[in-house]
Amino acid sequence: MSTITRRSTLHRKEQRVALIFVALPVIGFAVFTIFPLLFSVYASFTEWNGISAPVFTGLANFQAMMVDPYFWQAMWNTLFLMIGIPIGLSLSLLLALALNRKMRGTTFFRTVYYVPVISSIAAVAILWQWAFNGDFGLINQALAMIGIDGPNWLANTATVKPAIIIMSVWKGMGYSMLLYLAALQSVPRHLYEAASLDGAGVLQQFRNVTLPMLRPVTFFLVVTSIIGGSQIFIEINIMTPGGGPEFASASIVWYIWQKAFNYLQMGYATSMSLVLGLIVFAVTAIQFRLNRRNQFSID
Repeated sequence: MSTITRRSTLHRKEQRVALIFVALPVIGFAVFTIFPLLFSVYASFTEWNGISAPVFTGLANFQAMMVDPYFWQAMWNTLFLMIGIPIGLSLSLLLALALNRKMRGTTFFRTVYYVPVISSIAAVAILWQWAFNGDFGLINQALAMIGIDGPNWLANTATVKPAIIIMSVWKGMGYSMLLYLAALQSVPRHLYEAASLDGAGVLQQFRNVTLPMLRPVTFFLVVTSIIGGSQIFIEINIMTPGGGPEFASASIVWYIWQKAFNYLQMGYATSMSLVLGLIVFAVTAIQFRLNRRNQFSID
């Protein structure tokens, strides 16, 4: 057998082995992602309880969705809860700026602020449910020390959403802080030195040097926070199991879960999931476009 023939045989064997390794994740992606996605699109046009065979109903689910007051209330609640995104990012940046200084104890505080991120979201939700209790909660006890009679946070339509926002900001602040801290430490020092020589003060350096250098991290955090915020569920289901007083805290994912597994309206729930997915995709695409435009304007 010639050398060329042996090389050709070896090359074919390597190709077969490579195809086997590539085929496994491709098959897994097709079975667990592509097929469920295509089936969910079909199921959104059906009346289906998850047990019997789906019955095609056309646009009936989407028409019912447009006149469903609970759907629009859940969408509004989800949007309102995203107020915590700019609040959390601002606080995270302030913490990162404080911990970026050379002083004792910064490692300890970095660890303390990051602990909620790695904690179980269910455990955190139960902890804050106790803290927000109107009778013996820690928050109302602290308010009572300064003469304020705190409300029953999770049973009041005016306070239930702010309470969940506070918990969400506290839970995710450590993650954003860590990314901002890493970005701050990667900013070249000569940029600050050059700005200082040009007479720029601290605020001018922050606006013209720090913020532009942090833009990629901010963009990543905004996009991922919007995607995650649109899917908030565990906090709602634990802290306000019934969707809050007068449906005041029910998120869209919580409402989808209710329709799918409590009322067995799988087709209707799937149609709401499809709409939510399209909205998140559109918002994400807009964010990418705006970020690209800002990059071009800077260049």
